[in-house]
Amino acid sequence: MASRDPRWVFRDRPSFALITGLVLTGICALVSFSFDVLNGEPVQFFIALILALAPVPLLLAGVLALDRMEPEPRSNLVFAFAWGAGIAVLVAGVVNSLNLHYIIDTAKLSEASARNIAATFGAPVVEETMKGLVLLGLLKFRRAELDGPTDGVIYASMVGLGFAMSENVSYYLAALNSEQGVKGLAVTVVLRGILSPFAHPLFTSMIGVAVAYAATRRGPERVFYIMAGWVGAMVLHGLWNGLASYGRFPGLIIAYLVLLVVLLVLIAVVFKDRRRIVALIQRYLPAYEPTKLVNQADIFMLSALSRRRQARQWARAHGGKRGLHAMSDYQLAATELGLLHERAARRIVDEQTFHEEQRALLECMAAARAAWPIPPAHAQAMTRGTPPPGYAPGAPG
Repeated sequence: MASRDPRWVFRDRPSFALITGLVLTGICALVSFSFDVLNGEPVQFFIALILALAPVPLLLAGVLALDRMEPEPRSNLVFAFAWGAGIAVLVAGVVNSLNLHYIIDTAKLSEASARNIAATFGAPVVEETMKGLVLLGLLKFRRAELDGPTDGVIYASMVGLGFAMSENVSYYLAALNSEQGVKGLAVTVVLRGILSPFAHPLFTSMIGVAVAYAATRRGPERVFYIMAGWVGAMVLHGLWNGLASYGRFPGLIIAYLVLLVVLLVLIAVVFKDRRRIVALIQRYLPAYEPTKLVNQADIFMLSALSRRRQARQWARAHGGKRGLHAMSDYQLAATELGLLHERAARRIVDEQTFHEEQRALLECMAAARAAWPIPPAHAQAMTRGTPPPGYAPGAPG
């Protein structure tokens, strides 16, 4: 019987559940867009759609730039984005509309006042809950992928970008159909597509960080972490909507400053988490030197993104795409090995799971090294250099 492909440990294979989920989210996105088409001319809809799609590649590149130390499975990232663009937007749109009509009917307010109240107090609860559900799903079914706050930020940003993209279609279409027409559209595009494209990702990142933190802990206190993150996301979202709705330009300035502070804090969290992963590599991988799958030069290479990039460039230059894929696999497997040890130390994985994943990761590293044409020239130079910080030959795993 054929042996199991060790790359299963990377969990980046399309599954029936994933395909079903993508079909469902796609249907929801089409239903959501159908409402937009009914509210305007088809030509106007496609203009709004193109404007909403235009910044997405650049925004995705910005988010994925944070995900270079331990890249997440593409299938998970695609599903998170699709969830935000389809299911989350559709359900939130329906519930928000019902809330708006309820406020108008019960409070006897003007539509403008009712919209401000709904946007400040209702929409944040509904939208952050719908976006956060996909993060709870990851915690339940893909817990091993949530290795730290960076992963939480990445997944939250993906679902947030998907949500913002679909939501922008509605906003741009409404602006086109308003009395201001093209001028109103231009203002809306600047405010939503240029000045605040990361608003939704930043809101939901509060949940993402909390869920990722809960994934690396045991005990009932994990519920408290998740609830704290959820409340933080809703408060931040409500603050943004409230300042934008009531404060206008003074309020917008304060809102943008708040988002800037949150963005800087999250960037600091990501860099701190990156140092944590490097420390794990330097702590646990030296114990594997007797296997000949890792040495001092490899650990030095794995300890910095710049050296990882140089190694991939070398692999591509000497081995083509096959060499590049082999080096990428080696770097990912070695990083996952350090993270696996951390999960075992926290007793998040049992002994059997640890040994199964450990064996698969070592097999991936062995297959990758076998694909290298010659030892990396830069690695040979590193061997003669200064050992990386925290490196201790023979350190126990």
